[in-house]
Amino acid sequence: MPSRTPITCLALCLALTALASAQDQAAGKEKVFRAGAYAINISPLKFPVIINGGMTERTADKLTDPLHARCLVLDDGQTQIALVVVDSCMVPRHLLDEAKDLARQATGIPTSRMLISATHTHTAPSVHGCLGSDVDEDYARFLPPQIAKGIAEAHKRLQPARIGWAVGRDPKNVACRHWLMKPGVAPTNPFGGTKDDTVMMHPGHNNPNAIRATGEPDPDVPVISIQTKAGQPLAIYSAYSLHYVGKTQPVSADYFALFCDEIGKKVAGTLRVPSPDNGTRSVPTTEFMAALANATSGDMWLMDYTEKARRDFTLQGVAQEVAAAAHEAYGRIEYRDWVPLAMAESQLTVDVRMPSEEEVAKAKEFTKGFEGRKPKDVPEVYARETVLLSQMPPTRELKLQAIRIGDLGIGTIPNETNASTGLWIKKHSPLATTFVVELANGCEGYIPPPELHPLGGYTCWRARTSCLAPDVERQIRAEVLKLLKQVSKN
Repeated sequence: MPSRTPITCLALCLALTALASAQDQAAGKEKVFRAGAYAINISPLKFPVIINGGMTERTADKLTDPLHARCLVLDDGQTQIALVVVDSCMVPRHLLDEAKDLARQATGIPTSRMLISATHTHTAPSVHGCLGSDVDEDYARFLPPQIAKGIAEAHKRLQPARIGWAVGRDPKNVACRHWLMKPGVAPTNPFGGTKDDTVMMHPGHNNPNAIRATGEPDPDVPVISIQTKAGQPLAIYSAYSLHYVGKTQPVSADYFALFCDEIGKKVAGTLRVPSPDNGTRSVPTTEFMAALANATSGDMWLMDYTEKARRDFTLQGVAQEVAAAAHEAYGRIEYRDWVPLAMAESQLTVDVRMPSEEEVAKAKEFTKGFEGRKPKDVPEVYARETVLLSQMPPTRELKLQAIRIGDLGIGTIPNETNASTGLWIKKHSPLATTFVVELANGCEGYIPPPELHPLGGYTCWRARTSCLAPDVERQIRAEVLKLLKQVSKN
């Protein structure tokens, strides 16, 4: 067999290189986008359970409606990400890190490409000590493995899909609940670390002492829709800046789950399933999953105190109205067969507003008056919080993320975030459409903008769930914007 000359070898190498390049180009044209979704039941198995979300601790001995971890996995052929929304008031980072690591072992998805957020329902079992409530230890052990199982199941269900998004609006159900009051009207918490407060929460209608709301609402309802290649609805991931609705008994997912049912009826059809009252209710078909994350609602609720009269509302009515806004956006979505995915994560160490030695001594003396029982009112709650906070580190590490789905961006913050923070991030984002998800990858408390701290008020009262330094809001939004810029270039 004749030997090849150097020129012949070079020509062969060039031909092989050209062939490989052509194959790569062909492969590029055949890029496959995949998605998988699954809602896993995370309702407690043991009763009674401790419920947090209020000033004092409550317990519940029944299930009003089921709780879920709604899991969505996306795959662009190179990158896989998981988006999860958990029916919980708040979930601490260490439990979410546990869930992510278990899910990583099951799926291979890096933990840095998992977003897990809490809805902030105030009627779920407590997995984080909050004001007068402690942790329900049994449920806290139960939750992380269930979340991980949900992610693993969503990953197993990956299938070729297409994706699109649009943004609706519902201005009716978001309004600022924190108001600037005339001097001497707002209550000052004796153990809250503030003085001469001029801001209060929920001033009521026609209050002659109310001056103005301290924040601007965000009425956007972003909708990410995933369909099978045949156009069958597969999943929706949405968000809205409403703190919660209430008007329900624990254990309950609040309006967040009802929204998912409502949008499912509109886009995927329904079936009848048993309800907790021994009747039946309509839910989306089992092949479809919806999730509603909490956007930036730290200072928001559904009652507009600029109106002269208190509005009537129901849990179902609010869910239907937000779902209607989402469905309007859904009707405008243009789907893509493939989009690139990117995700970035960082840790930000920030300062805590620690109580002084004098404040701690005063609080310790006051707590002797209710030693052996849980606190029953605001002074007792915050005296206890002062002591507990004094035993914690003077800094916290926050986990922040940014996600890119095509030209859509998602920023994540582990705090209860004022709407103004989300609006700022959206305005400055380099991506065409952006929204922010709060209580994501942890629960590090309220972060009012620095200009609100001198005014005091509930979200500034110092506690484990409201203790970060006044400049932390600025640090957080700058870091999230940095991450959004990073993923926008990928």
